[in-house]
Amino acid sequence: MNLSHRFSKTEVQMWPHHGVGSPLQLTLLYEEVLYTIQHRLGKPEHHHVEDSQELYAYVQKAFGMDEEEHSVIMQQVKELESPIFCLKATVKEAKGILGKDVSGFSDPYCLLGIKTKSQELTNLDHKKRMKAVVKDLIPEDQIHRTQVISQTLSPVWDETFILEFEDVETASFHLDMWDSDVVESVRHKLGELTDLHGLKRIFKDARKDKGQDDFLGNVVLHLKQDLHCWNDQWYQLEPRTETYPNRGQCHLQFLLTHKKRATTSSRTQPSYIVHRHLLQQLVSYEILQHQAGSIAWDGELSRHASTVLYLHATQKDLSDFHQVIVRWLAYSKLYQSLEFNSNCLLHQITSIEYQWVQERLRPEQKAEVAESFQSLLTYGVSLIRRYRIIFPLSVPRSTERLQSLLRVLVQMCKTKAFHELCTPSPNLPYMVSAALKVLFFPLQSMEENGKALSRLLLEVLELDPPHPWGGEQRDTLMADGLCCCCAVGEAAAFIHRDGPLALNNFHQWFKEGVPQWLQKAYTIALERAQRAVQMDQLMPFGEHNKHSTSTVDLSTCYAQIVKTWQQLNWPDPEEAFMIMVKLVEDMCRIALMYCRLIKGRAEALSLHKQNEGEELCIVVNNIKQLRLLVLKLPSQLDWGQLEQRLGGVIDRQQIQHTLHNQLDSTISCLDHEVQEVVQALATKVPTGRWAPLALSIVPLMKFLELELQYLNEHLVQENFKSLELCFHAEGCGLPLEMLHTAAFQSLETRLDLCSATSRKLIQKYFSNRIQQQVGARMVSEKYGAVTIKALYCPLEQKLHVEVLNAVNLLPLDSNGSSDPFVQLTLEPRHEFPEVVVRATQCKRNELHPLFDEAFDFLIPAEKCQQEGACLLLTVFDYDMLGANDLEGEAFFPLCHLPGLNTDEDPADAGRVPQTRLPLTHPKPTDEILQLLESRKGDKEAQAFVKLRKQRAKQSKETE
Repeated sequence: MNLSHRFSKTEVQMWPHHGVGSPLQLTLLYEEVLYTIQHRLGKPEHHHVEDSQELYAYVQKAFGMDEEEHSVIMQQVKELESPIFCLKATVKEAKGILGKDVSGFSDPYCLLGIKTKSQELTNLDHKKRMKAVVKDLIPEDQIHRTQVISQTLSPVWDETFILEFEDVETASFHLDMWDSDVVESVRHKLGELTDLHGLKRIFKDARKDKGQDDFLGNVVLHLKQDLHCWNDQWYQLEPRTETYPNRGQCHLQFLLTHKKRATTSSRTQPSYIVHRHLLQQLVSYEILQHQAGSIAWDGELSRHASTVLYLHATQKDLSDFHQVIVRWLAYSKLYQSLEFNSNCLLHQITSIEYQWVQERLRPEQKAEVAESFQSLLTYGVSLIRRYRIIFPLSVPRSTERLQSLLRVLVQMCKTKAFHELCTPSPNLPYMVSAALKVLFFPLQSMEENGKALSRLLLEVLELDPPHPWGGEQRDTLMADGLCCCCAVGEAAAFIHRDGPLALNNFHQWFKEGVPQWLQKAYTIALERAQRAVQMDQLMPFGEHNKHSTSTVDLSTCYAQIVKTWQQLNWPDPEEAFMIMVKLVEDMCRIALMYCRLIKGRAEALSLHKQNEGEELCIVVNNIKQLRLLVLKLPSQLDWGQLEQRLGGVIDRQQIQHTLHNQLDSTISCLDHEVQEVVQALATKVPTGRWAPLALSIVPLMKFLELELQYLNEHLVQENFKSLELCFHAEGCGLPLEMLHTAAFQSLETRLDLCSATSRKLIQKYFSNRIQQQVGARMVSEKYGAVTIKALYCPLEQKLHVEVLNAVNLLPLDSNGSSDPFVQLTLEPRHEFPEVVVRATQCKRNELHPLFDEAFDFLIPAEKCQQEGACLLLTVFDYDMLGANDLEGEAFFPLCHLPGLNTDEDPADAGRVPQTRLPLTHPKPTDEILQLLESRKGDKEAQAFVKLRKQRAKQSKETE
């Protein structure tokens, strides 16, 4: 067996993907696992196998390799190039650090890097070497720096860095924490004095050099001795002297990984596919080992298998989510060929439900997951149809095994993943109804019969698919369950017994089924509201009512839910509170869903009409009526009586947070919906009828008054008075000749912006800035330019950016130069809320700085294609004495990234063309920013405007 020939990607893609079956694939997978053991990193976990020779012996048996085959492949692995070793370090937060400023706080930041033996200090004496810090130990281009967090003793960074190293034996991780020192006047410092310690700090600052940062503590870890493959813990900050030994703690997370693995599988196949094949091979071996000893495998892997899989997943930097998906794909496939406990599948499908995020999967991965669901469902149903043969009652634990399989199928069909990727089978209830009867027969006593009936009802609810059963089929199954309860002859005693039944706490039998019953009530109410909207013609309901028929149906649904709560009268107050939370949550969800549907209904009805004002006004009145229904819920559901029952069981603040705050949030959403519909009155009604409706929009009243006052001031004032009438589809219109004026046309443009959500406006803002930058590129580079390379890696779902250099920057310092650095941000922030801001190193006294730094951002491809999605590159001049000055900013659109619209990774970064972006400055006035600023109640809009204003203040020169 000779592996000297390296296989191409095309050849590898021809291998079967449904299991490790071909000799070629088995051989290359064996090469992969030997390479993993050969280049293992980190200190072994306590439950893992430490001896690599034991692991080699185990995988040799698991893959069925004889000694000669193992020796040949092992030799080939030793000749392969070693991977690039990486430490993925996340600086999360710190607590209890020293306060170095006069105020008693600090402005902490961290410097971190990896020192190897080749970087040993030779120019320092022993005493200084013992006190050496990161800046003295590690070359400047290998030092990473976090952001400065101002005035705190508990900073939060949550920044991740990739640190590469070669020498595993001597490599050590170093982190220093410093207090950023900004030179301030003595008068300012005296103003911040709080105690005598602050006065001491002023004298101490006077003795040291200006701008010299204070040391807060450090963490030093030897990679081989101190770190496992994965660590997440608090580390004590160590001092350089014994003056202040207790310096607080720093929360760090580490992952030891590989880059550029030399095996054929790693070079040609996605990581999750290789890991799945390895998992299938090892699990198959584990199952067969148990079957050989006549012991049913329960899903527990041996220490050897767990160690190998753990090493491979960490070295390949496979996320927890993708590991869960891989385990499900492997186990669900193996279950159809090898017998083992189906509870293993239940554990995997539950993990998928907890971590499911569809956007993190590529299209081919979604297809694999969907196919695994359908395949297991088909196989499971085939077993259920033959349950008398597969699960005979004469064999011990048959009923338990059948019930376990049913639970797996039910849980799978209920997951978000299944509903998003598959079409549920409407025949599933019919396929399992017979098996359900078997689970509860025979029984022994009346109490057991009652418990069995409650379990049967629970199973019926769980097996109910998105397409509900017909009443006849449901009643039949219920009758079957009741017959089971009566099978041992106690039905008569149950029915004709004199006096009350001797049953205590019988509500506990149904406790497990309450969530399913509540879900069923929510589903029925939701479907009824949907049907009511579909039939609504948006005509006033009666002479004295201004709302339409759908609100009557919705009111009836709410009344029935309230009656259900009253009849339930759950005895346990704490459990009753949880039921109440669920009811309120469902009723609020129905209210918000109704708003969306009724607005869509109005749009559908107005497609063939010239005037949709009346329909939209009815929509406003419907939402107002719904608002009244929601406001009545606290009294109808008797929240006061529930709070009294809870007593000291649940804190009043928790009740306020879970019930009242949710209701207030829903009311705010309904008010926002009313505002949006009223804005639509101004933008969608084309004839003269629209004018009084448009003038009724409160946020636009001042704007409209300025636009129209020169035409007819009296007419404007009269239409402002029609605010209340417009909600009832009444009022008189403006003259038709007014529609052809320039003022009306500019009003239409402004109303388009006014009707957009704040997030849409923010996206529009960045789209405009990108277009303005294109124009600036064609004119000049007044403020200089920055050059980058950017590409998207679809297999890893990451954006790779290289900041190369900047040219022709403005001299912003008094010495005729600048100290530039580049800040990288993904915008709009609401599209990338979890992506942290990154920054390059600062280059001192440069107007043409060379950065040559690379950054990776983990983002899904769909986010890059959103309107206005861009990489914002902001060049600052670092200022030690105050706020940094703005050199300029550039916007790189993400929608045209190389590699974004293809399933293949783009060519090597060296072949990606450079992009030169001219720097621009924010405009002093911008229409979108003014509109966002006017939305005083919108926190997101206000935060965005504040940030852009701050950016404008940092500019010494504006366009």
